[in-house]
Amino acid sequence: MRPLIAGNWKMNGRTDWTDRPVAFDSLLPSRERTSVEILICPPFTLISNLVEAAKGTDIQIGAQNCHANEAGAHTGEISAEMLADLGAAYIIVGHSERRAAGESSDDVSLKAQAAFRAGLTPIICVGETLEEREAGSAKEIVSAQISGSIPENPNKFVIAYEPVWAIGTGRVAEVGDIAQMHEHIREQVGPAVRLLYGGSVKPGNAGDILATPNVNGALIGGASLKAEDLAAIARQAL
Repeated sequence: MRPLIAGNWKMNGRTDWTDRPVAFDSLLPSRERTSVEILICPPFTLISNLVEAAKGTDIQIGAQNCHANEAGAHTGEISAEMLADLGAAYIIVGHSERRAAGESSDDVSLKAQAAFRAGLTPIICVGETLEEREAGSAKEIVSAQISGSIPENPNKFVIAYEPVWAIGTGRVAEVGDIAQMHEHIREQVGPAVRLLYGGSVKPGNAGDILATPNVNGALIGGASLKAEDLAAIARQAL
């Protein structure tokens, strides 16, 4: 299964970041990375610019969120169809930062369905909190999130496992913990779904994480903001 290395820029980047895809491609040219797929998910404001900048580099551009509806009176929201119109290929849905703001698995399911409707691939994020892991309920929590977040009759989708306690904290799950959870998720979603790991992935730990069974790539936050770091991680997925 071709690994997916996805960078989530979160609320970072302005128009002078438009050159990042070209910078990445100069560090790891497309001819050297045919066995790995690269995705950058910038803020909405940069999607169009990055789609244009990424032409000829084989780098995909995605979004970090969408509204469930195609159009309507939803001030400040953006539909999956609008994102597709800009040239986005993927949408992250259900990120822990969105769930922490009150987004439910039902909401995530509707957004994933919106991505399918627009011809985009959703990256459905799941993951437990530290309290849930310490209580021994991590697998049950993740299973419930997956069951509630995947729409009926789904099209192609990706699952990103991000233990909430390892996102932006510098703390990384042990490889054994990652292997156990990814095996658990694999049993639930089957062999054809790409499973990403996210949570303080950096060049220094990416090799061990990407070599873990049932890990088919990574969803990267802070380390994706530097083309050098993202390229170093991607090299370890080759």
